[in-house]
Amino acid sequence: MKLYLTVLPITAFFLAGCKLGPEFAVPNVPVGRTWKQGTALKGASLPDTWWRLFNDRELNRLVDRALAANNDLAAAKSRVDTARALVGLDRARMFPTLDLNGSAGITRASQDATAGQLPPGVNIPLENQRYRGTFDLAYDPDLWGRNKRLLEASNAEAAAAEALLDSQRLGLATEVARQYFLLRGLDAQKTVLVDTIASRKETLDLQKSKADAGLIDGLSTSQARTELELANNDLAAVERQRGSAEHALAVLCGSRPSDFSVTNRGTSGALPGIRAGLPAEVLSRRPDVRAAEQNLRAANARIGVAEAAFYPSFSLSAGGGFESLEVSRFLDWENRVLSLGAGIAAPVFNGGSNKANFDTAFSRRDESLASYRNTLLTALREVEDALVDLKGLARSRNSLELALTSTEETLRLSKERFEKGLTSYFEVVDAERDSLRIQLSLSQIDAEQRITLAALAKSLGGGWNSNLE
Repeated sequence: MKLYLTVLPITAFFLAGCKLGPEFAVPNVPVGRTWKQGTALKGASLPDTWWRLFNDRELNRLVDRALAANNDLAAAKSRVDTARALVGLDRARMFPTLDLNGSAGITRASQDATAGQLPPGVNIPLENQRYRGTFDLAYDPDLWGRNKRLLEASNAEAAAAEALLDSQRLGLATEVARQYFLLRGLDAQKTVLVDTIASRKETLDLQKSKADAGLIDGLSTSQARTELELANNDLAAVERQRGSAEHALAVLCGSRPSDFSVTNRGTSGALPGIRAGLPAEVLSRRPDVRAAEQNLRAANARIGVAEAAFYPSFSLSAGGGFESLEVSRFLDWENRVLSLGAGIAAPVFNGGSNKANFDTAFSRRDESLASYRNTLLTALREVEDALVDLKGLARSRNSLELALTSTEETLRLSKERFEKGLTSYFEVVDAERDSLRIQLSLSQIDAEQRITLAALAKSLGGGWNSNLE
């Protein structure tokens, strides 16, 4: 027995470094060296606070406020804390446990029941006291690396939770920017419509004066009134959309819509230049890619956990302390107690549950691998989408600016021709409609360019620093 108790801990010590299951390696997925829609610049990166590139104080204030007060982000932070705590739980499995146990009790037997069972002349105490205190040590040697794999999996899951928190921060900042630029685009449209309404009111008053003087019939007056009310309808639609965007910003910033407002003004400042780095560099910055990689690592580690269930498990225990029938003699050396023990449990028959768990671990690893690869492809697609959108929006803006110059000249000439009686008022109306439509489209294009730049920053990983709090 003494030999067994000596050999078993030594064997456990040497086998404790063993780990079952495959070692993790990052899958080699080709991602290319260039972008389809733009030049890949080596080392191109964004600042952590990339939204400050737009040089808009109100945007900076809103993003900072959202990062500090958003409720979804607060929930994500709590999930990270939970994951970190679970790491501590799995780390504790690597160490022995030591417990202090104490007890004190008193018992008294029945006089009649006890005396009737004893020979004549033999007496024993009817009342007994017992005091016991021991330190109990228990340890399960990690012979097959099960606990190490558990710790590896929980560490990976905690890292994934942190990466997802970064991803949620990045997504939150991007959504604030999107809603803000949408709101500013609507402000710009509102300015165009207000100016248009003022101009059309003047035109209506002028047409009414001419009709009252008998210089023209009522058709031009009726058409002018129609165009005025159509502009008022457009203004109402823009104000409704602006209200929705403002309410969305309120929720993102953790505020009640009734307590939140953004002053009316158009966008200002030039568009920032954001360049894409090499695809591999971009993917290394993307927090969602990091999260997918860590989830794959965790799934790979759990294969070793499942494999360890096929092998025997061992346990070691030891205890020591004092036990006495009298408090005054509790710490006497002759009242010491000691226990040593070792155990082994080996699976014999479990209906195939270990095999099923092992197969499940492999299939979940394969699922995580497919998810990881899809995350890479999605990340590459998002960059390409943003790049092609920026190209298309730039061309559209250039065409609209040229069209606006042309339609302003058309409007000027049509007004001159109408004043000279060379054409009907409908020609002026058509020119005004074209001018208004182009101005509104330019306001939308400017907002869409800024929104797309924010989307590009997000697709490039935002330059996010995982230590940024």
